[in-house]
Amino acid sequence: MSEMNIVVREPLLDAQQCVVGYMLAWQQAEIDACRFAAENPEKLAGLVAEIINNEQVAWRLGNQILFLEAVPALILSDVLSALPAENIVLGVGAGDCAEPGVFAALQALRKRGFGISLHWPDAIEPDKTLFSLATHVDISSSKADFAVQAKQYALIKNLPVQKVARNIASWQDYDACVSLGFNFLTGPFQLMSRPDSASKGLNTSQILIVQLLEMVRKNADVRQIELVLKRDPVISYKLLRYINSAGFGLGCEIESLRHAVQVLGYTPLYRWLSVLLATAGTSKSAQLLMQTAIIRGRFAELLGDTFLPKSETENLFVAGLFSLLDRLLNMPMGEVLDKIQLPEAMSQALLTREGVYGDFLALAEACERGAGCAGRLAASLQIDATQVSQKHLQALAWAKNMEM
Repeated sequence: MSEMNIVVREPLLDAQQCVVGYMLAWQQAEIDACRFAAENPEKLAGLVAEIINNEQVAWRLGNQILFLEAVPALILSDVLSALPAENIVLGVGAGDCAEPGVFAALQALRKRGFGISLHWPDAIEPDKTLFSLATHVDISSSKADFAVQAKQYALIKNLPVQKVARNIASWQDYDACVSLGFNFLTGPFQLMSRPDSASKGLNTSQILIVQLLEMVRKNADVRQIELVLKRDPVISYKLLRYINSAGFGLGCEIESLRHAVQVLGYTPLYRWLSVLLATAGTSKSAQLLMQTAIIRGRFAELLGDTFLPKSETENLFVAGLFSLLDRLLNMPMGEVLDKIQLPEAMSQALLTREGVYGDFLALAEACERGAGCAGRLAASLQIDATQVSQKHLQALAWAKNMEM
């Protein structure tokens, strides 16, 4: 197996709680705590370029931005030429800029449209020469309390750059950094329910979707499913819009719900309803959790596709999708599963990350910031680290393409 460096991601939020991109880095497998490393920067950039330029995957970034750590070896290499400059921000340290040829190379990259994010050094006045290159500057909130961070921000607040706050621990800290004027924010707070917006329990649409899921799972008669669908015009509209989308390539428009269910089939309908259930929240923080759940589901599905039959990987997708329902609904996972009847193996994975699906789900989860066991889990499943990273990026591409 290849060395166990695995790509991990951190969603990057703006001040309106929208995901505008991701910070991508390596996670070391040899340690228990998460550490973001700059080893093999060209390999990371190459993996990203491979997915973006793959005709089958075709990662359509749109206006999404990707932050990549850039050491001199990457800055001076040709790997970056395979990446779309307008979507890439390179994180650099002040010390690296002093290396021979690096400053000139960064100037050339800026002219090509790449973003440059300077890691803010503690207690150092802004360097005008360096900041003439920068499009972003990032400050780690884990290194200082809010008062110290406010002082640091005061030094850069008038500079014509985007300000990035990293390692934000809570939604309260997120709000404080937004009030200071930070443009982009990232950290472990993103996997937490926002206290002031979290609703408890299933809303009306979710209750109906759960009923439909149970009917589909039991292979209920199409006419019965049609009658339940008709009780919610929004869900009915979404189903017809989905089945008539260009992706299906149908020769005629389907106008009846019964025909839509028949054309779609029970397994794809179950998958579609699962996505609908996980995305039925309305708050901004809920939308963030939904996006994470969709990526996690697709990632888990891809991880299992060489080990399990298709019916089982479909279950992996649903397990990943439902793995954040407890936070989306602000209730314990056990209570969630009392309302949604799932196969025992899927419930076991959601409750304990054990069983036939548990390790795949745990690995997908570990590639998100804050978990340091991705390499160990990949080794236990005998999945090559490079394959894990490729499938991770493919899941990001799939989720973004679905969104677009």
